[in-house]
Amino acid sequence: MTAIDIDRWCSALLHPELFPGDPSMNGMQVSNDGSDILRVAFAVDACQETIERAAQAGAGMLFVHHGLFWGEPLALAGPHYRRIKKMLDSNMALCAYHLPLDAHAEVGNNAGLASRIGLSNLAPFGEWRGSAIGFKGEFAESVSLDVVLSRLFPDGRRPAHVLPFGPKEIRTAAIVSGGASDEVHQAIEQGLDLYITGEIEHEAYHPALENRISVIAGGHYQTETVGVRLVAERLARETGIETVFLDVPTGL
Repeated sequence: MTAIDIDRWCSALLHPELFPGDPSMNGMQVSNDGSDILRVAFAVDACQETIERAAQAGAGMLFVHHGLFWGEPLALAGPHYRRIKKMLDSNMALCAYHLPLDAHAEVGNNAGLASRIGLSNLAPFGEWRGSAIGFKGEFAESVSLDVVLSRLFPDGRRPAHVLPFGPKEIRTAAIVSGGASDEVHQAIEQGLDLYITGEIEHEAYHPALENRISVIAGGHYQTETVGVRLVAERLARETGIETVFLDVPTGL
């Protein structure tokens, strides 16, 4: 498959046209010379380290959640120039899918996290710029916050912050990965027991406490490794292309 073929496959899966308010330039951000691609590297961020590691892995394309272009022109100078130059020198394409990868009902960050912790009866949640990008649902049986945490990070990693203000027996939860602190107010309005996101801001502390809702800030990076991994698995399964995940955690 060429870079154009793979991007068409991604677009057919993720439907970026459904997210007109997304500041990301969803889709192929950097092309190659048209050569066939045998290996695709997947990462959360398009940064110098992931680009270098993708090149070292022999990838013909890098697929990321956070790309290089965010709605405004950026001069090809400094670090931005060096990133682009490395991709061109390596004949490596770049695809980025932001909100489409958060919101997808099968391979998205939020659907993947919901499945991981055992949420069922999922419904859209988290309105942002006219699109719902998260999910809410319920547990078949009430669970404790510790159980949710153990399911959320089965590898033993710890969340960035936990606000344990809600009921001890959790029946309902909502999830919006990444930087979605403000959406805690939507969870409060809907009477949910738990809200899971990547980052939580100071201003959310007292509303969560006073409305007795627990909050897990799992880390922006950690909550957004899910979608790229799921897309990698699906691409490999459906096309036979080799995939590799590049783990470059920020601790944030």
